[in-house]
Amino acid sequence: MIRNLTLYLVLFAFCACKSQQLQPEEKQSSTEIKIAFMADVHFADVYPDLEESHFKGIYDTIQNKGRLIRTMNAQLHSTRLFNENYFAFFAALDDAVAKGIKTIALPGDFSDDGQPLHIKGLRKILDRYAKEHGISFFLINGNHDPTTPFGDQGGKADFLGANGKAQPLMSEVGKYRANAAYQNPTQVVADLKEWGYADMVKELRNHGFFPQENYLFWSTPFSEYTCEDYTFKKAEKASELERRKYSLDTTDVFLPDVSYLVEPVDGLWLLALDANVYLPKENGGFSGAGIGYNEVLTHKKHLIRWTEKVVKEASRHGKTVIAFSHYPMIDFNDGASGEIKGLFGEGAFQAYRIPTELVGQTFADIGLKVHVGGHMHLNDTGKITTDLGNVLVNIQSPSLAAYVPAYKILTIENEHELNIETVVLDKVKGYDTFFDSYEKEYDFLESKSADRLWEKGILSSPSYLEYTKIHLQELVRLRFMPDDWPKELTEQLLGFNGWELLMASGYEQNLKFELQQEGLAKKDFENWEGADLIVDFYKFKNGDELAKRDIDLERLKAYKFLMGQWSQKDEIGAQFLLKQFASIFKKQMEGEPSANFSIDLKTGELNRY
Repeated sequence: MIRNLTLYLVLFAFCACKSQQLQPEEKQSSTEIKIAFMADVHFADVYPDLEESHFKGIYDTIQNKGRLIRTMNAQLHSTRLFNENYFAFFAALDDAVAKGIKTIALPGDFSDDGQPLHIKGLRKILDRYAKEHGISFFLINGNHDPTTPFGDQGGKADFLGANGKAQPLMSEVGKYRANAAYQNPTQVVADLKEWGYADMVKELRNHGFFPQENYLFWSTPFSEYTCEDYTFKKAEKASELERRKYSLDTTDVFLPDVSYLVEPVDGLWLLALDANVYLPKENGGFSGAGIGYNEVLTHKKHLIRWTEKVVKEASRHGKTVIAFSHYPMIDFNDGASGEIKGLFGEGAFQAYRIPTELVGQTFADIGLKVHVGGHMHLNDTGKITTDLGNVLVNIQSPSLAAYVPAYKILTIENEHELNIETVVLDKVKGYDTFFDSYEKEYDFLESKSADRLWEKGILSSPSYLEYTKIHLQELVRLRFMPDDWPKELTEQLLGFNGWELLMASGYEQNLKFELQQEGLAKKDFENWEGADLIVDFYKFKNGDELAKRDIDLERLKAYKFLMGQWSQKDEIGAQFLLKQFASIFKKQMEGEPSANFSIDLKTGELNRY
């Protein structure tokens, strides 16, 4: 019986592909195809199996087992949450289930540093949702999974102990010496080592990285069969990791590449691109893989050739290609990247991760039309039109672990129309589960080091969305402002309300009349401070047009008016910084549609709906 079923599935895949080839002009079925994209989940199992570890976690009386969580202080210095995103992941999955979605893609950083403790927990969740709800998951790795191609020891110094002190946990003895004043003694949790490719994809083998019998087609950049002669047996052989390696141009080092193409439902080709590039270091080991496609162009050219081949084959067989990977293919700063570097410096705002224009041009001119990326923890849409008239749209899916917490749903309406919906996670069950532990952490810090205190108001957040807003606010205060902002600029913004900022800009002529024309009054500037302006700037940077949901309409109008005045400043003097800032802010507020919109796959036209 099983043998007959296998034969049927193989023949079905073969026939489906071949019929498309014989009738290339025939339109696909009008049935909608929906795919959810959940990027940068950064899943950490907060209730792992710790029986064989020295550390047993913080006992949870409700769950009747140990919690394994990071400190709030660690979270508020990071661009991602480490703990509450556990509950956000379940909320997103349950929302997708309620919407009837059967295909879910995770574009990298699905784990936090590829640690077996977390990968095993993630696999159990994916297996359960696949079994109970018939969902097919398709994962591709990011720079946090794995952190190195062949694995390494790991651990963190900022887990939370039951007494409110930080708890260093390492995968091996002697890796870290604790500071007794602020930390508990270091303990060993072996499963906090960082897995390499082989162990990671083996654990997650049922979720895209290897062929399954129910897939209509599956291949890699290194497989030699075509759609016409595809069989599951050939795919199994091609999926062996020894067959999925490439060599760096400058060395004889061979590294794994787990890219794959899959047809989960008739007509859809999901192209999962492993854009991680690890370069050997002089003293041994490998650099991290956080750069993305700028290094793909120079060190993984085989991915470009393969993508071109896939696009051509898809056109021949009447398939719709949706590519996804961890990294953006197009500038994600709404055209303001040059100005950001000029004002804040080459190293600020993760500028080194901005893809060059050549990246988008290259993939557009080989025929790719749509790509979904992550990595930057922001919501954005980028579009490039090349000199040859080719158009590529890059959709940045937000992280579930940062503001704005959201995921994307792509709906293929027909062969020419793709609809994009952004689902924001506001209400998340269990997001406040660990607030009692954070209270103890706060009390300890208050007694030992008041200058290390974070904003306790975050523990009064009424929803997960509000929680991520305060996380962003604290991240700006504790990290971004000290690290990235020119002192001269902050001195012109902090300590002043909006009206004072407007007056300081030297604007008086016809002020009352022009404010009336815009429907504004003095009070619309007096009820916010320069610090609020900076946080709202980051809301736009991270959330794009989603930020408009979280900023009062009158304040938005006041911002636009003020930016208009600053844009008229001279190109010299201290106030030129305000002119530069205004130009960046305006572009962030006026980008391409990024919440709910459609893409015309024939012309590349974007339309809000």
